[in-house]
Amino acid sequence: MKKWAALLIICIVMVISSACGSGNQKTTTTKKTTSTEASAQAEVEYLGKTYQVKTPAKRLVIAGSLESMEDAKLLGVEPIGASTVGGAFPSLFEDITSKTEGIGEKTEPNLEKILKLNPDVILGSTKFPPATIKKLEKVQTTIPVSHISSDWKDNLLLLGELTGKKNEAKTIISNYQKDLVKAKKLLKETSKNKTAIILRIRQGDLYVYPEDVYFNSTLYGDLGFTAPNDVKKAKAQALLSMERLGELDPDYIFVQFSEEENASNPNALKDLEANQIWASLQAVKHGHVSENIVDPLLQGGTALSKTTFLDQAVNWLSTQKTD
Repeated sequence: MKKWAALLIICIVMVISSACGSGNQKTTTTKKTTSTEASAQAEVEYLGKTYQVKTPAKRLVIAGSLESMEDAKLLGVEPIGASTVGGAFPSLFEDITSKTEGIGEKTEPNLEKILKLNPDVILGSTKFPPATIKKLEKVQTTIPVSHISSDWKDNLLLLGELTGKKNEAKTIISNYQKDLVKAKKLLKETSKNKTAIILRIRQGDLYVYPEDVYFNSTLYGDLGFTAPNDVKKAKAQALLSMERLGELDPDYIFVQFSEEENASNPNALKDLEANQIWASLQAVKHGHVSENIVDPLLQGGTALSKTTFLDQAVNWLSTQKTD
């Protein structure tokens, strides 16, 4: 009788153990299924090319594309890895880089660091040579993000699609278009037959950009100011002498200056203001000069740059007296 009782107890224990084991296995399978459903391979279209990417991309690396960093800031996306400038992340991006790992300077991405981060996708830059893009592609799918101002909508929508924030991206674009309509009406007389120029001081020298590059796409293409000849002729960043600036003598001047870009000549802005040719310009005499109307490290041709510049430029220009 005791033997039968002992056998009965052993059987009961075995049944309970088996049931517990089955329960644990079921839980593990459910987690794996949930994990698989959370991210899936998808085809993403961008500027005429198709990319196979895991979406939503939770482990995003931004290599060399400050344009994508601006879009990330606007959409509240925190990359797991990003390029540094002078060994650190610009203060402009401090709200999205508290947990971000540096992956080298913007022109020299560190492949080993990127590999360790195990990214879902890498956003590179069209400024990179083809060889750099190929190296990044060996780590993970790499999308070269355009640095051309006219592609700002596509850039923002790309990041929105990758991170599950496409609706937010569409709203930002829509709001900009609405604000632009109001701005054009408000500045119709201010910009009519008036020349304006954006000067970027780099290592003590003055530079201008083509009509569709930097903030020029907003100033000329959106707000309707007339571009000086040197801007119209520019094919890329172009050096502008003080003597030539004196000859152009624009009606409005925007000056962008940052210490990071003038480490070898930190007094460049003060030197400019003390220059006799500068003092003789009509824009200077009439107070039509704005210095650092937006953060000088903004790239100009992005959603963040355009929305910020439009807001600040309209506020400033609307207070200026027209001749």
